[in-house]
Amino acid sequence: MTSSSWDRRQLLLATASCVGWMGLAPVAQAQGAKSHLTLAMVGEPQTLDPMASTADLVGTIMQHVYEPLYTFDGKWRIAPMLAEAMPTVAADGRKYTIPLRKGVQLHSGRELAADDVIASLRRWMETAPRGKAVANEVEGITADGPLKVVIALKNPYAPLLAQLALPTGMAAIMAKESIATPLKDYVGTGPYRFKERKPDQYILLSKFERYSARSESPSGYAGRREATIDELRFVPVPNANTRVEGMLAGQYHFADLLPIESLPRLEQAGGKVVPIRTASFGFPYLVFNTKEGVMANVGVRQALSTAIGEGEMMAAGFGDTRFFQVLPNHFPEGTPFYSMAGGDRYNLRNAAKAKELAEKAGYKGEPIRVLTSRQYDFHYNMALVMAEQLKRAGFKPQLDVVDWATLVQRRNDAKLWDMYVTHSGQFPEPMLSPPQLGNGAPGWWATPAKEKLLAEFNHEVDPARRGALWGKVQQLVYEEVPYIVVGRFSSLSARSPAVEGYSPTVWPFFWNVRVKA
Repeated sequence: MTSSSWDRRQLLLATASCVGWMGLAPVAQAQGAKSHLTLAMVGEPQTLDPMASTADLVGTIMQHVYEPLYTFDGKWRIAPMLAEAMPTVAADGRKYTIPLRKGVQLHSGRELAADDVIASLRRWMETAPRGKAVANEVEGITADGPLKVVIALKNPYAPLLAQLALPTGMAAIMAKESIATPLKDYVGTGPYRFKERKPDQYILLSKFERYSARSESPSGYAGRREATIDELRFVPVPNANTRVEGMLAGQYHFADLLPIESLPRLEQAGGKVVPIRTASFGFPYLVFNTKEGVMANVGVRQALSTAIGEGEMMAAGFGDTRFFQVLPNHFPEGTPFYSMAGGDRYNLRNAAKAKELAEKAGYKGEPIRVLTSRQYDFHYNMALVMAEQLKRAGFKPQLDVVDWATLVQRRNDAKLWDMYVTHSGQFPEPMLSPPQLGNGAPGWWATPAKEKLLAEFNHEVDPARRGALWGKVQQLVYEEVPYIVVGRFSSLSARSPAVEGYSPTVWPFFWNVRVKA
């Protein structure tokens, strides 16, 4: 089957799957009908449990249903969400007293209380990779009355509020009676409530009429959230070209993460589509299995990092130089965590040196199993180029191409892979991403040097000192190679011109968004 035939077939299948539940409604709303948004996403989420996965897709969808205590405003500053205000922090930095908003309605019809928050945070610390990292720092969580929560820490922990604010692997606050493993009832406080899921067809969220909005002006994820649309319909469309064709055909109101090469077609669509460039979206990175298999050998990882050329990989993934940067610093210049430490090990593309290092490390031609997915087309394109770079250095890469949900599932089993391709948003706090900086995330990086440096970094609350300590962590990442940050990129998505009020950001959200009739 040709590529074009495949794309047409995928578009027909996506269209057919929608007939029964959306009636192929055009972008403009029919008079008297419920308003809705049809949102084309990169695939089917592995789970709807916001704590069980750090996948962006899960966080993007479920942030409409669940809310955290704190969130990020438009300048990536911490702001209260379910908390009434910023916490009161003890002088020694070891106790955070968090007041809760009064009268917040759960989707089950009762008011949120401190017991719900405590039960939710305890589950998060048992379930989520970032939650488990926080659990190592927490002495206990208690209630001080019905609307106040106290978090006692073993030591000062600078990333705490940022960890509580992140939408992926979310510290989601849910009704305590809904808590279960696996999660079956999705009872949160968000502007939308879970209504229905038909796997491989759609996830349907409906407006929560009793939503308790904040009073502050909207800013990023913070401030007032208003569900102006009756229903949000998240449709899995794994083929990126099918998402493009669906947007051009008027089938979707929004399509996420489109191929950069589709930009000219979107721009020349005669006003039918509005391309969206989300600047400084994030960074693609490669994660290594440090637990078992061929990549558990740090010498082999160092050899592999010498073989690859990140610049070629970024060019293959994004093409247009307006959409990517090839730089060794993990945080942008001008931010507190900017550092060039380890930069001499970046973008080497030295096949001869890599082969020498691999032989010295004991590499004997074992297959290197690379998990990747075509649902993020730039992941796959980078993996293709990387495979050729590795072959030139004498490695034997084996690309295991699966759908994204399968990749997320497989990466939890150390016996099934040696490295995988993924990406993350660019955040202001290093401990937010990648998850490999914490404990327990796939890759399982755990060395004495890491534990020592991260303990120093996380227990230091002075921003200037933390910046200097980050340089040491970044240097260690380049030396021990638990993961490789390939570069930085901006993303391309698109919306219908009928959609108003959408704000480009890492995890798209659709509260405060309207559709013109």
